[in-house]
Amino acid sequence: MIFLRYESFREYLRFYPVTSAILAAILLVFLADLVLDGRLFAAGAFIQHPLFDRYGLAEPWRYLTSIFLHAGWDHLLFNAFAILVFAPPLERLIGPVRYTAFYLLAGILANAFSAAVHAGAGTRIAVGASGAVYGIFGAYLYIALYRKRAMDESSRRTVYWILLLGLLYSLIFRRIDIWAHVGGCLAGFLMLGMLARRRGG
Repeated sequence: MIFLRYESFREYLRFYPVTSAILAAILLVFLADLVLDGRLFAAGAFIQHPLFDRYGLAEPWRYLTSIFLHAGWDHLLFNAFAILVFAPPLERLIGPVRYTAFYLLAGILANAFSAAVHAGAGTRIAVGASGAVYGIFGAYLYIALYRKRAMDESSRRTVYWILLLGLLYSLIFRRIDIWAHVGGCLAGFLMLGMLARRRGG
C-alpha cells in the first residue's frame, strides 16, 4: 500500500522536500492571512466577473496564488491531509523538479477548466489546493489504469474510492467547485500520461 506513511518527521522532510514545502507554504499563508485580516485572500483569490472579466485573466497571477489560499480551517486541513498522505509517492516517482511543475500546473489548469465552465455565469471567487490535489489523484488514476504493475491492488482500490467519494462529496456540497476537481484530475491524468510515454513507461 503506497499511501501508508511510516516515515519519521525528519525522514518525511528529507524524502519529500517539495511536498513538505507545499504543506509549509499553505499553512504559513493561512496563518499570515489571519493576522492580516484577509488581505492575502483579497489579493490572491481567483475572481471571475460575468461582464468585465469572464475568464479571470485581468489579474492572471490569481490562477496561481489561489492554490495556496484556503477559506477556513476545515478547508485547509482537508487539503493538507490529502497532500500529506497522497503526494509523497508521486514526488518520489517523477522527481522533485517535475513534481513541482506538475503540482503547480495541475492547480492552474484546474482553475482554467473551472473558469471556462463558469464563464459568464456570475461573479465567482475561488481558493484552495484541491484542484492540484485532484491532479495528483488523476496521475494515480492513469497509473491504476495503464501502469498496473506500478501499483498494488489495495492502492488501486484506494484511488477508485477516493475519486468516487470526492465526486459524491462535490455534488452534495454546493460550495465545492466540482469543475476545478474535474479539471485538475484531467490535467494530472494527461500530464502523467505524457510523461510516461516520454520516459518509455
